[in-house]
Amino acid sequence: MCRWLAYSGSPIRLDELLYKPTNSLVVQSKNSRLGAETTNGDGFGVGWYGTAPVPGIFHSTEPAWNDRNLHELSAQATASRVFAHIRASTGSAVQQTNCHPFRHNRWVWMHNGLIKDFWKVKRELTLAVEPSLFPEIEGSTDSELFFFLALTFGLERDPHVAVATAVRVIEEIGHSHGIEHPIQMTVATTDGDTTWGFRYSSEGKSRSLFHSTDVSTLRAQYPDNVVLSGLSDESRLVVSEPLGDLPGAWQEVPEAACVVIHGGTAELTPFSPSNAIVPS
Repeated sequence: MCRWLAYSGSPIRLDELLYKPTNSLVVQSKNSRLGAETTNGDGFGVGWYGTAPVPGIFHSTEPAWNDRNLHELSAQATASRVFAHIRASTGSAVQQTNCHPFRHNRWVWMHNGLIKDFWKVKRELTLAVEPSLFPEIEGSTDSELFFFLALTFGLERDPHVAVATAVRVIEEIGHSHGIEHPIQMTVATTDGDTTWGFRYSSEGKSRSLFHSTDVSTLRAQYPDNVVLSGLSDESRLVVSEPLGDLPGAWQEVPEAACVVIHGGTAELTPFSPSNAIVPS
């Protein structure tokens, strides 16, 4: 499937996230430790918030380890909020419009996992998207359609409720087609101010998800660590798998949970799509 990271905090050069860690996202693109596939070479994407009204997006169908433009960009660009994603396709075409992250106005979204037997449910799920949003769908992936379902159900008002409602719809339609476990997901989304990370699957065996420990706590434990000394106290990461092996640096997000990153805080809450109310 895929690997991703969501960073927020003090401005950081992109290569400090994508290349320099011992288990960086580029390393994971060739040798993922915790992913469903070892290799994630079906394209990549980076989203970042700068001075423009909407976040920047860079997509490529090249493997992340082999793209010179990514290397050049990440060595120069600096941002205080970064989403990055390496893709392993579950069946849809390898093309730029299928690369994550996806964008709508100020919102950015990326997904690891799949909607099971997507070809069986694609039509009904597509018809559930708000008609005014439909023209913005550019690609053919289940992940992008999932994003637009969440937007349909109020992502911009209440991300937790909107994602739960979208998942309930996916599960109900999937079950109606005899699909036992309709969805597998870790999702990250942001409005440029707060990041939401979700871990859930219909079978209760979800892909891995972690958030970083409070930087001030780690700095006290490792006063000589050069990387930590350069980060502000509010710096946080949510990742598919840890970027390094520093003891105590990573906390696993529980099964069926949502982590909300705002400033330097990380708040965990249960995620229960079965309790969502689907608008009639």
